[in-house]
Amino acid sequence: MTAAALIMLTLPTSSAEFAARRADWRVGPVVYQIFVDRFVPSANIEAKKHLYPKLREWDEVPKGLPYDPVQKTWPHVNEFWGGDLDSAATKLDYIKSLGGDVIYPLPIFKAPSNHKYDTEDYFTVDPQYGGNAAYKSFAKATHKAGLRLMLDGVFNHIGVTAPLFKGATKKDWFYFGKQYEHGYRGWAGVASLPALNLENKAVRDYFWNAKDSVVRHYLRNGTDGWRLDVAFELGPKFLTELTKAARNTRKDAAVVGEISGYPADWQGSLDGVFNFNMLTLGREMISGKVSGGNVGRMYEQLLQDAGIDFLLKSWLLLDNHDTTRIASLVTDPADRHLLRALQMTLPGAPCVYYGSELGMVGVGDPGCRAPMRWDLAKSGNPDYDSMLALSKLRKQVGGLRYGDFRPMVTDKLLAFARTTDRIGESAIIVVNPTKTKQTELLTVRVGKILSWGTVKDAFSPFKSNVINGLMEVQIPAKSVMVLLPEKFDSGGYSPYDRTDGDGRAE
Repeated sequence: MTAAALIMLTLPTSSAEFAARRADWRVGPVVYQIFVDRFVPSANIEAKKHLYPKLREWDEVPKGLPYDPVQKTWPHVNEFWGGDLDSAATKLDYIKSLGGDVIYPLPIFKAPSNHKYDTEDYFTVDPQYGGNAAYKSFAKATHKAGLRLMLDGVFNHIGVTAPLFKGATKKDWFYFGKQYEHGYRGWAGVASLPALNLENKAVRDYFWNAKDSVVRHYLRNGTDGWRLDVAFELGPKFLTELTKAARNTRKDAAVVGEISGYPADWQGSLDGVFNFNMLTLGREMISGKVSGGNVGRMYEQLLQDAGIDFLLKSWLLLDNHDTTRIASLVTDPADRHLLRALQMTLPGAPCVYYGSELGMVGVGDPGCRAPMRWDLAKSGNPDYDSMLALSKLRKQVGGLRYGDFRPMVTDKLLAFARTTDRIGESAIIVVNPTKTKQTELLTVRVGKILSWGTVKDAFSPFKSNVINGLMEVQIPAKSVMVLLPEKFDSGGYSPYDRTDGDGRAE
């Protein structure tokens, strides 16, 4: 490594770089994921009944049914609860109250199933959800509420009922042959999801390159970005092409990909990826399989591999529509509070799956896709109270959204700092995943906190002095502290006058 390269590694992030992060909505927003059919009961359900093969009562819970070889699908995908975009719009204030910045619905385009990953027509919003008019109204209401909207893009497969698949002129858009069980290649072998031939330029033009493509059409009509389903199947080359097309339409468009593995090596192809890794490590830490110190070292490796700016735009997930809900995986609310604290303080964009902030349970698909339990959204629910407190803190402390990440050397604890060019935006997070009280001496890794500096926990009376860059913490079992620097002011004098932000004394 050259001397110049070594210097680059040690230079701190500049004030200009932090200013750019602050201004970029894609950096560190709280994303709220909804399943439109299951989010809010429709006020117009009687008038819509003819649109559904089967409607369930809102208090019914979905149950998995065996694969039907005649229908070539699982019967439970044809059961509906009737939520729509107009009803979802009535809860935008609720999403804002959770600290939400972005709303991300599962696919909304016309499709025969309830999950709508078997798209029939990309340019028609499903009539069950209110159609194109409801989408326009929903997008307008979303922006009026100060939220962004990201749609779910499914561009590696299509629905078997789609005219694009059934039309004879589009045969080279798919894979046909006797070697396939159904006469054509289905995504993951599923007959209802014909795989698209993305090597055909006409397919890519239809989905993202052409001016009137799916991606670009919606970016011009109320959508702020795309979440790409099974993005890894598009591959880096085509993802780069798609992201470029999106950015040519809107300079601030977000493109985040569902990547099921380690959240690195996709830089340059996407703004960010799904990051299950960090919070799965947190869950394993709480279970006792790995120490806090080792988790910190693993986080540091990830930062080296992926880079802070990529991770800040990646989504941090505890669960989603494809997984068992976190309350079913982690049954102790106190442990879930630790995980939610990590989701709200680690670098990235917390993606909250509807109802998980209320402690909703559900094992696998379709158990994890139950109707929203609005009766649980009340004070006294530990999950709900935890979400409100942590999201409020995240809004108040800028470093938790766009700060750098500095893991600390620890033994049993996990500790890290989130830092910016401003002392008041920095935070030190300490997690004790063990069943006993722990005391450790830490190097704080925040050079601008001087030897007379004091940090105080945001959620308890605990305080600690920072002496020569060291700090001792005593932290109760199964708990988390978010330590914030206390303001120093003595008769209008502060030692931080020229070391905070723009470096000018006030």
